[in-house]
Amino acid sequence: MASLVSSAIQLVGRGTLRDKYAECTLDTCPLWTSYYFYRVNLAANATFISLFAISLIGFVVTFALTRRANAFSAAMISGTVLEVLGYYGRIASWKNQWAETGFLMQIFIPCDLLSLLLQAAGGGIASSASHSGHDPTVGNNIMIAGLAFQVATLFTFMGFCIDFTIRTRKRYKSMGEQAFDQNPLFIELRRSLKFKGFLAALTLATICIFWRSVYRVAELAEGWTGHLIKQQWLFVGFEGVMVIVACLALNAFNPAYTFKEAMEGLGGLGSKKKAKKQETRSPSSSDVEGVKTENA
Repeated sequence: MASLVSSAIQLVGRGTLRDKYAECTLDTCPLWTSYYFYRVNLAANATFISLFAISLIGFVVTFALTRRANAFSAAMISGTVLEVLGYYGRIASWKNQWAETGFLMQIFIPCDLLSLLLQAAGGGIASSASHSGHDPTVGNNIMIAGLAFQVATLFTFMGFCIDFTIRTRKRYKSMGEQAFDQNPLFIELRRSLKFKGFLAALTLATICIFWRSVYRVAELAEGWTGHLIKQQWLFVGFEGVMVIVACLALNAFNPAYTFKEAMEGLGGLGSKKKAKKQETRSPSSSDVEGVKTENA
């Protein structure tokens, strides 16, 4: 609590003096007066915005070609768009570390909807309070609650996955292949390396996002002037690296093609034209029946 109060006092001071620091540059003001306590690294953030842009393009192209995994594609495309915007905010902050817009853009890295809403509300309350000279502790606590909620839901999800895996394993030991759907399509899917790769990618992505969320809770729990928030290498390692690894893993084993025909889809770009050509070339069932009748 003492650290939060101390952080609140310092943040209030920085917010109150915002007009004084509005014209600051690296040559005229010390870094501690900016929204960051370190020089934002341009190379690292340019790398991340490039990687997330590549990941975004990958998800868009895969969906366009397959038209499968609608919900998955929508979630990943939305998430990577927000990541690109977040790192754009950090690059904007590199240009001017005293500008509030870029700083606010990189707070709200994508997460679960309720968690995102709590973080956005908390960030708004804290920002408003600091600008008006009031204690932003309430806003900080709401943001921490949002992140903690995400950690809790991810932890619960991981627990359910482990439980499902254990139960499935026991069922397989007692029943063999009969424990699963015997549709030939699903049998082939279960045996494929792509499907096993998807399970590994999903596991890796979940662990990465969970670790990232734990780090952000610990970071914000110390307040806006705590030790962790001042360490840029921690942000790069536990925020940027964790999230891009999760995205690229799911790019590589996107269920839109790892599940193949087992996942319903519209067939992708150009599929309607191909279907029309096939209909034109292939005789209809009624035509076939007519030929059989004449031959008889």
